[in-house]
Amino acid sequence: MRALPSPVLARLAAREGICARVLLWVKARERDSGAEACLGLWSGEDHAVFVIGGESRSYFGAGGLISMPPLTSEVGLNVRSHRLVLSPLAPEVSQLIRGYDPRLAPVEIHVASFDPATGVLLAEPARVFRGVINTVTVETPPEGGEARVELELLSAAQALTRTLALKKSAETLRLRAPADAFRQYIAVTGAVETVWGEARATRPANG
Repeated sequence: MRALPSPVLARLAAREGICARVLLWVKARERDSGAEACLGLWSGEDHAVFVIGGESRSYFGAGGLISMPPLTSEVGLNVRSHRLVLSPLAPEVSQLIRGYDPRLAPVEIHVASFDPATGVLLAEPARVFRGVINTVTVETPPEGGEARVELELLSAAQALTRTLALKKSAETLRLRAPADAFRQYIAVTGAVETVWGEARATRPANG
């Protein structure tokens, strides 16, 4: 069960209305320079700044976020997959998929709860998902259709499925310490006969 802020829980317990908005935060890299770049999108009507974990984050609105199915939570190490649909017409979305490299970019989804009468934010947005972008699909519709961008998100548990990239080779050890020669003969291990505790008989050179 997700831990919701106490003001939100109080309104839910009193059966009072809440206006919930979805916040998407992506840490990608620029395709040209490789520098880290952050981009925030939310389902509100205008740009806004939210303080999350003591950090001020700017989120672009104006319909950039179209739809997201309900998120499911569970206890355990299963990798969860979610799909998020964005509008490619929004310039911020175009920057995300073309100006940045979104592949395996870390992503967070928060939910911001507002008072529907006053529009006041009830509490700091609560995180409901953390993971990475697995795939990006850009759908170009026929004439008269509606274009869309679909992101497939994988939960943070997918990091546990990665295999080690480094192998126990001499070259790998020398990357860490150039003078490390511990495995310099590993390539011929088992191919060279070694005699232990006895003298090997040698044949005369002339036969």
